Amino acid sequence: MKLLSNRTVKNAGWLIAGRVVHMVLNFVIGLLTARCLGPSNYGLINYAGAYVTFFTAFCTLGINAVIVKNLIDHPDEEGETVGTTIVLRLISSILSLVVIIGIVAVIDRDEPLAVVVVALYCISLAFQVFDTFSFWFQSKLLSKYYAIATMISFTIASLYRMVLLLNGSTVEYFAVANSVDYCIMAIMLYVFYRMQHGPKLSFSIRKSKELLKVSVSYILSGLMVAIYGATDKIMLKQMLSEADVGYYSLSLSISVMWTFLLSSVIDSMKPTIMRYHNEDKELYVKHNRLLYAIVFYVSLAASLVITVAAPLVVNILYGEEFSPATGSLRIVVWYVAFSYLGVARDTWVVCEGKQKYLKYIYFSSALINVALNFALIPIIGVEGASIATVVTQISTVFVIPLFIKDFRPNIKLLTEAIMLKGLIKKREKGAE
Repeated sequence: MKLLSNRTVKNAGWLIAGRVVHMVLNFVIGLLTARCLGPSNYGLINYAGAYVTFFTAFCTLGINAVIVKNLIDHPDEEGETVGTTIVLRLISSILSLVVIIGIVAVIDRDEPLAVVVVALYCISLAFQVFDTFSFWFQSKLLSKYYAIATMISFTIASLYRMVLLLNGSTVEYFAVANSVDYCIMAIMLYVFYRMQHGPKLSFSIRKSKELLKVSVSYILSGLMVAIYGATDKIMLKQMLSEADVGYYSLSLSISVMWTFLLSSVIDSMKPTIMRYHNEDKELYVKHNRLLYAIVFYVSLAASLVITVAAPLVVNILYGEEFSPATGSLRIVVWYVAFSYLGVARDTWVVCEGKQKYLKYIYFSSALINVALNFALIPIIGVEGASIATVVTQISTVFVIPLFIKDFRPNIKLLTEAIMLKGLIKKREKGAE
């Protein structure tokens, strides 16, 4: 028996194809944008992006982590599930946008450009709500439509950015590009949803209570993740400069430029793992191990290559003015393996119903991250933020869960996956 079904492989193929196009365009446009704006303005754009990252937990309400399982478990309520999620997320996104603008207007009151850029960039939060449709496609193993929508929307947004580059536009116009991307994608996802005869959308208080009851732990844990996913940039801006935010952001961008592959594999295997949780425990365990092994070893290989090539990548592609990012890149790239193991683990968490522990894990991680940033940034600058990121991710996946009894089985699964337990043997049997 194959570990991966043909439908799962095809689904992953579409996701990978879509994200390859996204990655290539993002890399080229990002490179040109960084060169055009320079470290300071490039850092300002990423400073604005940090606020979007920080408030994502509020905007998604944690529902993204559980919606696929809800769709699989309640196929007769799909329209209600999708419709209710969109309404809840839209309300939270609008409130988040108002709060962000209020915060920036206070802490950056002497920098009107920063306030304007953040406000324009964060408009995208309202359009991100409609990526809810992508989870319906995931549950049906029809991710090719999400991939196509992504390719179309990002291509149009890239053309918009190219026009800005050719005209030498100011940073404010670049801040709007993110909203253009998500606006087009929202339209395309809805069109494909209707083309695939998606059920009529509806809203219900009952379904909202059902979703929020399960996802409440993800709201808190998502907030904690946002703290150590965004505060490094915010702290670099406040403690050092916008240019340092630019160097650090460039390091992160290069580190994750290839991770569309990991995201595609995780998203594609998620529905299969969830089904096996109910149908076949042995295959459920094997698929979890396989997923963790793929994520870990592919990440290590990619991180090694990027570490060796860091000086060439930064100086040749981005220019001498971004050379200070090289040291940070060589450090922060190693966080990817542990970060995406955490993403892959979410499927196990949902299946086993262990969401209530996530808030403790991520709260501890957030404290570790903020403390390390405060201690290291004043001493070693951008490299300090990079070290804080790597240590935090290792703690989140391997260290903190050891102190939670119900999470130790997952640590065992992760360890077995790294040791390739049952995976090499399975492959050998299939080859005979």
